[in-house]
Amino acid sequence: MAEIRVNGVSLHYEARGEGPGVVLVHGSWSDSDSWARVMPGLAEFTAVVAYDRRGHSRSEDLLTQGSVYEDAADLAGLIQGLGLAPAFVYGDSYGALVTLRLAAARPDLMRGIAVHEPPGTGILLADPDLRPIGTAFADRIAAVQELLEQAESTAAAELYVDSLAFGPGAWEQLPAPIRHTYIRNAPTYLDELRDPDALDLDLAGLARFTDPALLTQSDGSAPMFGEVLDLIDLALPKAERHLYEGAGHAPHLSQPEEWVRVVLPRALV
Repeated sequence: MAEIRVNGVSLHYEARGEGPGVVLVHGSWSDSDSWARVMPGLAEFTAVVAYDRRGHSRSEDLLTQGSVYEDAADLAGLIQGLGLAPAFVYGDSYGALVTLRLAAARPDLMRGIAVHEPPGTGILLADPDLRPIGTAFADRIAAVQELLEQAESTAAAELYVDSLAFGPGAWEQLPAPIRHTYIRNAPTYLDELRDPDALDLDLAGLARFTDPALLTQSDGSAPMFGEVLDLIDLALPKAERHLYEGAGHAPHLSQPEEWVRVVLPRALV
């Protein structure tokens, strides 16, 4: 366990293994502990780093309105500060949006990316044909935001898990430490929702990312994620797709061995 200071904020991170650099970017509500089941498999062949994004768990919270641009800049600072460039970067959910932001802005820092189910409702709302799908998902997000605005962190976390991330009843099945992390980090999700650019993407910028990109989704997840990935697929010059069966919104948690089997070969290229 260690800390690095980038862009005026102290970030907690864990580094394991030796070899080509790999960085794991967690999604909303979560932290670097979510990668515990897959880090050993990566660390056998790579120098893998997982970190808590600013404001999450052990990383510093500046108590100011954040932005996806700050998250992308933090990721860039982490890669450069730890001497990992060019790194392979894997982003999960909102972490996928951060990863894609950096891929568009600083492709020189990466030699490849993988993203799982980015919640990019912004690019759906911009497309008249896809707007109804984006609106329906945004409405469910709004219900979670309303609870967060009322400081109902536990209820908001449960609604997010059951209605947006994993499906009905999933909250009660999560291990207690994960539920605790979600409740503790609940304000960070409200911070993301208050950022007007958080769920949008620079598709034109992604066209400049010419290194390999793996886009993944799970067969039981919301169809919205597939529509978002379709648009990202069209933008990226070297994209490939993978479908997890029965893995849900977090295959690194539900199917860690399969996740390593899929991701490790791409991380070694």
